[in-house]
Amino acid sequence: MSALLALEGLRKEYRLPGGLFGRRRGILRALDGVDLTVERGECLALVGESGSGKTTLGRCALRLIEPTGGSVRFDGEDLLALPPAALRARRRRFQMVFQDPYGSLDPRQRVDSILEEPLALHSALDRAGRRRRVAELLATVGLAPELGRRFPHELSGGQRQRVGIARALAPEPELLVADEPVSSLDVSVRGQILALLEGLRERLGLSLLLIAHDMGSVERLADRVAVMYEGQVVELGPAREVLGRPRHPYTAGLLAAVPVADPARRRRRRNIVGTS
Repeated sequence: MSALLALEGLRKEYRLPGGLFGRRRGILRALDGVDLTVERGECLALVGESGSGKTTLGRCALRLIEPTGGSVRFDGEDLLALPPAALRARRRRFQMVFQDPYGSLDPRQRVDSILEEPLALHSALDRAGRRRRVAELLATVGLAPELGRRFPHELSGGQRQRVGIARALAPEPELLVADEPVSSLDVSVRGQILALLEGLRERLGLSLLLIAHDMGSVERLADRVAVMYEGQVVELGPAREVLGRPRHPYTAGLLAAVPVADPARRRRRRNIVGTS
């Protein structure tokens, strides 16, 4: 069976501003020839430091930004070859949960309108059908029906992220790209959101591309882990092996930098290879 998402030789380059006196502008390689797959029903976690290319990869995979080169295949179809209208028609099959539950929701819309918008774009439901579906989505993510009449600023951070997840689920996608979905939340709420994603994946058969630096999230959700450094995947394997017996020095450095609550179990500090 072919992978649901397959990236081959994916590249993304940005031109840097030029210097004085006509000096040549440099190029920043955010992604440098990445090969990666997400299988049906699996959770693949992308880990690495800030600036390693994780979020850029997630956005390129969904064509939210355009890659410089390479290919992105979803269910065997090359997304980069699709014209805009055809791409819009496919978007219901892959959705993104954004990192910031404060900035990713329109503050001028009530929650029910936020959830109804993707249904109007990607479904044939009439107004009554969309309202029923909104009620189902709220229940699916553990929110009370009356919260649909509230504005985002009237919700807690955890509730906002649940709305963001519900919005992504509205068109019934097969793949979710979750970009640091708990990093901006209180520690007490993170476990609840992770449990929600875990349950949704099992119940709905979702594939999940999890972008994270929180190793607790990765350990809980991921089947496989891809470690990114300077736009490249430097280690890839089953989560238990990568987290328990890292082979690449950069991976070992990342894991050694994870805080440990018990002082008696503090890890020996290692320098992360390639960083200053």
